[in-house]
Amino acid sequence: MRKLFTKTLLILFLASITICSTSCATILGGKVSEQQRTKPTAGQPTRKLRVVAFVADVCFGLVPVIIDFATCAIYRPENK
Repeated sequence: MRKLFTKTLLILFLASITICSTSCATILGGKVSEQQRTKPTAGQPTRKLRVVAFVADVCFGLVPVIIDFATCAIYRPENK
């Protein structure tokens, strides 16, 4: 009985880490461009967010939002 309880706790722990570390824009957004990483200076237009990725991150919790903003993957790449 104790082994079953330990295995169940381990599976739940690993599942929670996987869910919490899911950040949609980082995983599905592709390569982050230099334009996404560069903060706009005064007078430059602000960077636009990937709204769908942001909403999905919010549904999974605070950690994915932090990861996507830290990697700058949450910002839309510039279309040329």
